[in-house]
Amino acid sequence: MNQQTLSDIEYSGRRKKTRREKFLMKMDRCLPWERWVGMIRPLYPSGKRGRKPKDLQMMLRMYCLQEWYSLSGAGVQDAIGDSYAMRTFLHLDFLEEQVPDATTLLRFRRLIRRNGLDEQFRAELEAILKEEHLLLKKGAQNEASLIRSAGRR
Repeated sequence: MNQQTLSDIEYSGRRKKTRREKFLMKMDRCLPWERWVGMIRPLYPSGKRGRKPKDLQMMLRMYCLQEWYSLSGAGVQDAIGDSYAMRTFLHLDFLEEQVPDATTLLRFRRLIRRNGLDEQFRAELEAILKEEHLLLKKGAQNEASLIRSAGRR
């Protein structure tokens, strides 16, 4: 996100940052993104065949959001579309690209788990937070939805 969008300008005028923004800013600063990306890069599709792969760091950040907020693939995709803080955390500019879809994230999650990186990342995150005297409490977003009752149609 090189150039400010109207959303960036609008949000920069707020007086108070949300808890989500503060949390994501802290995680953005304290996690070793480049090293984690380096661990995944040899396993990640090169793009020589098939579709061009999504940005690896964006996929890792999206995976983290899904873990921290206990969201489904579709849920995290929707949350990113709704949340300026999450889009900023992903370094995603809708003028340049869209949120990776739930299937793409599922494939990425499988890649991470199949290679045991999920446990490595979790252990390393806990160690980093312990140094900072912090504890991660996962959140959940409950989504309102409508379902058809057995009554009238």
